[in-house]
Amino acid sequence: MRFRETRWPIEPVAVLWMAVGWLGFAVLPWYGIEDGFFGFSWLFDGYPSDSEFAPALVLALKGEKLWLAPLGLLLVVPLLLWGRTKSDPVFSRLLIIVSAAGFGWLLFQGFAIGLRGWQFGWLTSLFGELGDRQFGMGYGALLVSGAFLFLFTLGVAARGAVSGDVFVVGSIGFVVAMVAIFIFMPILMMLANAMQTDDGGYSPVAFLAKLFSSRLWSLACLAGGSRCGVAWNSLLLAVLVGLLTMFLGLVFALWS
Repeated sequence: MRFRETRWPIEPVAVLWMAVGWLGFAVLPWYGIEDGFFGFSWLFDGYPSDSEFAPALVLALKGEKLWLAPLGLLLVVPLLLWGRTKSDPVFSRLLIIVSAAGFGWLLFQGFAIGLRGWQFGWLTSLFGELGDRQFGMGYGALLVSGAFLFLFTLGVAARGAVSGDVFVVGSIGFVVAMVAIFIFMPILMMLANAMQTDDGGYSPVAFLAKLFSSRLWSLACLAGGSRCGVAWNSLLLAVLVGLLTMFLGLVFALWS
């Protein structure tokens, strides 16, 4: 007895991540909750009409935080894949473009608009004072960003990466995203802050002045001063940690 293969109008994995994205965009609070990530008092405290707990869709429909509206539109675009299979070049191309645009826009608006409106002077020069603000991202933003990430990896897998294995490509994409967000992004932000001048602008001269500051490289402790620069303290700590771990490794190696 032969079973007929079920044909889905849209790839089920794409439907799953679209649903996750719309859950984050239209149902869950977009911004972080004051009670913390695991606080659920918002369910009984003005949700979803209160702007503090509202989903992005509600905020956009109320005319607030209109910069979130493009994210909802981008989550609808994958419906254009109706009737197309993963082998269709349009499938991978559309998913990659749409998800990259969505993830990029989510990051851009998150960094560009903060508690005091525009975060960058050039945006204020282009558009004037914003007159609005936004807080840190919450449940909704987390799900939407995850949806865009895995729609992107689905598109990459559809192009034949890692033999088209959706799970492996998704796992690689997740690891790369976590490393970029929690390691490289803080480093880049630290470097950007080092280039910032007192008036809010950016200058390589300011970066060089901080890079060669005596607070980093001072050797005053060798001449009776209170302490040396941070760079020397960090170097000493690294050397001590390296020697200690090497000693412990040698002891355990001999013991075994």
